[in-house]
Amino acid sequence: MRLEDLGWGQHFEDAFAAHRVAGLVAARVLREQRGQLTIGHADGESAAIVSGRLRNAALSREELPAVGDWVAVRLDPSGGIAMVEVVLPRRSAFTRRAAGRAEETQVVAANVDFVLLVSGLDGDFNVRRIERYVTLAWESGATPVVILNKADLCGDVPARMAQLASVAPGVETVATSTLTGEGLDGLRGLMRPGRTLALLGSSGVGKSSLVNTLLGRDSLKTAAVREDDSRGRHTTTHRELMLVPGGGMVIDTPGMRELQVLADEDSLERAFDDVAQLAAACRFRDCTHEAEPGCAVRAAVEDGRLAPDRWESFLKLRRELSYLARKQDRHLEAVEKARWKNIAKDIRRLYKER
Repeated sequence: MRLEDLGWGQHFEDAFAAHRVAGLVAARVLREQRGQLTIGHADGESAAIVSGRLRNAALSREELPAVGDWVAVRLDPSGGIAMVEVVLPRRSAFTRRAAGRAEETQVVAANVDFVLLVSGLDGDFNVRRIERYVTLAWESGATPVVILNKADLCGDVPARMAQLASVAPGVETVATSTLTGEGLDGLRGLMRPGRTLALLGSSGVGKSSLVNTLLGRDSLKTAAVREDDSRGRHTTTHRELMLVPGGGMVIDTPGMRELQVLADEDSLERAFDDVAQLAAACRFRDCTHEAEPGCAVRAAVEDGRLAPDRWESFLKLRRELSYLARKQDRHLEAVEKARWKNIAKDIRRLYKER
């Protein structure tokens, strides 16, 4: 297995140089399931676990290895379990709030070039949800592409495409159907040797079927959705990076039960580029677009140039980001305080042992 086939490049080579001298090996995380990792390296694949040193040094779950990460590992000469010692700096990372843990974030996929945001053109279609995905995608550092799957179930695909043009300006949108083959050539055209694509979306939108199409085989289990609400079961239960015949890689992910935006103002403005352009004409530079006089954004809403629900969605996401940023700061402060408290305990223990 060549590292270049797994996406290795100069960025990672520069970051890995010092670890090679220490006798470590470069590898990419291919699979993560219940804390167990599978890594790919020049000599093939190995099972791996995170070293105690790396786990103890991590201030958050976000600093631990995720699917798509490049890592420095110590291989077992006898072919046993490898030890992940270092996570190399990421080129991109799609993160979200860890389900059920408001103060913690998790990396869903790392070092991704294109994030394919999959939505079904059946009962699953939700413009507001797609807005949230686009905001997260811009924050990740990868390029978002919206995939409107199950086009065979939609009576007016152009109308849906037009809806998205107003909420995802500048984002490529592709309508696909694994049943009729519509749009699949455009999907395959995104693949390149060394390029990584990740598919994200709620359960039942057809991510696994699209991955099977890219792979040219039925590698992933699929299941029908409920007829009453088009919701699906979680057929994908873990994250996995797979090599695509002809070059490139694709990451399939479990359906998102929870999607809380973790981004910054720059990503929000990029996802809401239409609002950002209007805001440039506001009287005050720090205009919140809610009650200030001379607000160009509210003026656009009043005269019909900006849809009210688009404006309300922007305000809601911005408030959510502000709240989560404050909460995350308090959490990181508590983690750092606990870390130094443990260090002080260790120092006192060492002095007593002397």
